[in-house]
Amino acid sequence: MLIIPIKDGENIDKALKRYKRKFDKTGTVRQLRSRQQFTKPSVARRAEVQKAQYIQRLKDSAES
Repeated sequence: MLIIPIKDGENIDKALKRYKRKFDKTGTVRQLRSRQQFTKPSVARRAEVQKAQYIQRLKDSAES
């Protein structure tokens, strides 16, 4: 459960913005979406390797 302390006289919009930022950092929505369907470990590993390759290509092209 997220707890956002609100200071006296603080604007509700600022508090709501802090809540949203904290909620995004916890990754709750991403976790729920990933749990909606099962992915085999081999498929997850393959996606992880492909992502690493993509990032490495980006870094290599930035160096050149």
